[in-house]
Amino acid sequence: MTGTPANETIRLAGLAAEAEIRIDHWGIPHIRAASEHDLFLVQGFNAARDRLWQLDLWRKRGLGLLAADFGPGYVAQDHAARHFLYRGDLGPEWTAYAPDTEPICTAFTAGINAYIALCEAEPDRLPPEFALFGTKPARWRPPDVVRVRTHALIGNGLSEILRANIMALADAETDLLRCEIDPPVQPKAAAGISLADIPLAAARLFKLATAPVTFEKARLVATLDDIWKWTDVTDLGDVIQAMMHEGSNNWAVHGSRTESGRPILASDPHRAHAVPSLRYLVHLEAPGLNVIGTGEPTAPGVSLGHNGKIAFGLTIFAADQEDIYVYETKDGDPDSYRYGDLWEKIARFEEAFSVKGFADQTLTLSFTRHGPILYENAKKQLVIAMRSVWLSPGSAAYLGSLSYMRSNSVNGFSETLSHWGTPSVNHVSADLDGNIGWFTAGFTPVRCNWEGLLPVPGHGSHEWDGFLPANQLPRKYNPSEGFVASANEMNLPADRDPKAPSIGHEWAEVSRTRRIRSVLTSDPKHTLNASMALQTDVYSRPAATICGVLEKVAGRQLLDDVSQKALDLLRNWDHRLEATSSPAALFEVWWMKHLRPALLARFAPNPTVLQLLLPGDVDRMLSLLAEPGLRWDEAERDDMLLSTLSAGFADCGARLGADPFAWQWGNLHRAIFQHATSRIRPENVTEWNVGPLPLGGSRSTPMLAGYRMSDFGVNLGASVRLVMDVGDWDKSVCINAPGQSGDPRSVHYGDLAETWSKGEYVPLVYSKKRVEEETVRRITLLPE
Repeated sequence: MTGTPANETIRLAGLAAEAEIRIDHWGIPHIRAASEHDLFLVQGFNAARDRLWQLDLWRKRGLGLLAADFGPGYVAQDHAARHFLYRGDLGPEWTAYAPDTEPICTAFTAGINAYIALCEAEPDRLPPEFALFGTKPARWRPPDVVRVRTHALIGNGLSEILRANIMALADAETDLLRCEIDPPVQPKAAAGISLADIPLAAARLFKLATAPVTFEKARLVATLDDIWKWTDVTDLGDVIQAMMHEGSNNWAVHGSRTESGRPILASDPHRAHAVPSLRYLVHLEAPGLNVIGTGEPTAPGVSLGHNGKIAFGLTIFAADQEDIYVYETKDGDPDSYRYGDLWEKIARFEEAFSVKGFADQTLTLSFTRHGPILYENAKKQLVIAMRSVWLSPGSAAYLGSLSYMRSNSVNGFSETLSHWGTPSVNHVSADLDGNIGWFTAGFTPVRCNWEGLLPVPGHGSHEWDGFLPANQLPRKYNPSEGFVASANEMNLPADRDPKAPSIGHEWAEVSRTRRIRSVLTSDPKHTLNASMALQTDVYSRPAATICGVLEKVAGRQLLDDVSQKALDLLRNWDHRLEATSSPAALFEVWWMKHLRPALLARFAPNPTVLQLLLPGDVDRMLSLLAEPGLRWDEAERDDMLLSTLSAGFADCGARLGADPFAWQWGNLHRAIFQHATSRIRPENVTEWNVGPLPLGGSRSTPMLAGYRMSDFGVNLGASVRLVMDVGDWDKSVCINAPGQSGDPRSVHYGDLAETWSKGEYVPLVYSKKRVEEETVRRITLLPE
């Protein structure tokens, strides 16, 4: 908060001995405590100090408690969220992550509650959002940390529903324009399944359960008659784009390939942009533990960072952790479904939902033996449900880090990964002895008789046979190439037995990973600066590929004046999407607004199918453009390139002015961190938003910067970046965006945004000496 004292002393209930929080110039808290219990207590207290509104909203969204604060417009979202809560035995849940998970979460939530109590005693500390809505933060219980599953990235249930719809209207080949399948298999409907019976409506419950909380004036004044009008608060296309593109980059370079002789580890997770940031940087120090890095503020510990002995980072690894099941219901008894030779009853539970301004509402939650029911059609005697690893103990997102953040070596790190359930990830690690490793992890169902690409019968013919053991998932240790790297690409080993159970078939495009590997391969003396440059690299493989094809076309065809001007602007361009680049502006407008839609429409003339394919599989589209082969006529391809190029050039002029050399990609492609309340506050009240900030890149560059197609506004990218010098830890750097604090009154609310947008970093100080040198505020905590 503005006006916050530089130093203060607070008495904290439950604290056993004096502790401190030192806050550095960049808002990063460095917490020291006399025991791990006190450390996690203070971590919870500090998380609430900086992010109380975010924590409270996260908890209420995940537990299905929004309507109590915001009214009937949120009942449907609460109802959806409760279907995906962990409802199993808490005993195995607690021990799944680490032996001491329960006491850690107990201390962490006690810390959150202690800060809530402090706000009650000193109301000026309460973030202003609570006053805006007239709400209060609620106390946490330890199980709240683990029971909520719906904030984790997981797949591929919605993709199965989309594939079924596309194949029902077109064919499997058309669906590859949405998402290529690798390793390649031919998806076929299982016996007894009619793909035409799988409606898009079956995606609604999951989509709503995982949707962010939105605030619209109409939603906030909804009545009980409006409850089910608010079931599509997030566009399906936005959900699919988030599923496909919320990834990450990471790499670890062996000391034999660095200038210093020490390993370098870099990690930059990509998620939807928000204010406050999804991630939170924190330093935790107690006897036997000294770890710094980032995680989500709602969970104890650190999931990306280092502990003075090892460094660790992660990216999404697209293991298939969901399946859609289709059931036949009994004639005349829609509450019974076939399983084997018998009929089983649908489990239906009534739960009360508190609703602001109204009496409690009682709604029904419905489940089959496999999981929550997504759709019912009594007339067709049909039920559709989802099975997810979320229902298994140990599937709370990122909590497996409670085990590995205390490891002493890369080997020790790898031995903890049986504790990691979700999301499925590529871990990289490096240690003081110079070792590096890449380890995939996450609960991966064993499917013995299908690939998991389409909905299957729920009568018992398609069952999971447990999970693949953690040590049987792909991994590398000190590889001969001298580095490990991942960027959400298909990275299953080439020699993996094709008869082995499927791990996954749907991956991110290869553009980022090819660029990263090319740069690392050509750099035998890698440095921290080189890793920073690679994290913010804006080289576009689609631009290089498409411009290469365009040059060949121009060499054999006469261009009109507009196409020639466009070609002249693109010619000799380095294919970097710099914020100040005019060719970058032209290319992205041409490619994404004209060429890409035309290409998809050519191969999917049905407008319904076309909408389901968006935004389209980049690798597939580039292949169609670069190598028409037998799939379409080269002359038709050439005509499409030139006609869309002319349209793109005219479009760019309409958007950016008549002078092509004055165009700048960053004048279109701008990052704005928009507060959730933006839609309900007066139009001239924007101080809670951060930006707009000109930005380079795209969803195909190592510096991933995905954007809305409507206005090119950047809405997806690096939530945080870390580059770590393994051994000389104080040389490590980081950046969060837009800032560390979630309180709009804080100096650290948006102070890192401009630095982040320029591709710059701040120090990640670690040693006691450096922490004390950079301290600008000290909070001393005393036992009550």
